[in-house]
Amino acid sequence: MKTHILPRIRVCLAAAALIVAPAIAGAQESKLPERIQVAWGPTDKLSEVKDNPMQRGWLRPEEWQKDIGNFIRERADVILPPGQRLDITIDDIKLAGDFEPWHGSNAWDIRILKDTYPPRIDLHYRLAAADGSTLREGSEKLRDMAYLQRTVTTSTDPLRYDKRMIEEWLRAEFRAPKA
Repeated sequence: MKTHILPRIRVCLAAAALIVAPAIAGAQESKLPERIQVAWGPTDKLSEVKDNPMQRGWLRPEEWQKDIGNFIRERADVILPPGQRLDITIDDIKLAGDFEPWHGSNAWDIRILKDTYPPRIDLHYRLAAADGSTLREGSEKLRDMAYLQRTVTTSTDPLRYDKRMIEEWLRAEFRAPKA
């Protein structure tokens, strides 16, 4: 009777990956800056959720909210000067693309990207100094009507168009003017 060690090694490596991956993800989340806070309006009031009652697609609201929130925290931390604090509340969001269930049951979970389905975000922000005083506060309606006309560097991220729109807004709104 001949035993094969290679399948056993693969099983052990897969088990180790399942044990280690959550620890790595938890460590990465704990590195997110606390000076950047992202809050969301009621999930059931967000356009992306209201317009998708069947929860089509692979990303669930808690997944894309977490991903976008982490992205905002990471990017704003790089852009903002040390000591400043940014609080953002996303009041409404509609991710790039939409579902067209009339194409049949095989296409129910496929997000169709068309010019008529641009990403949209309505948000409120407050930028504070180190002492807590408000430096700037406002509301924004972010829209990228030409989102398909420009290239995106991270072409495999399902939220690439939404993140690009956020990145451009953060840079335009909070980057310190060159002296």
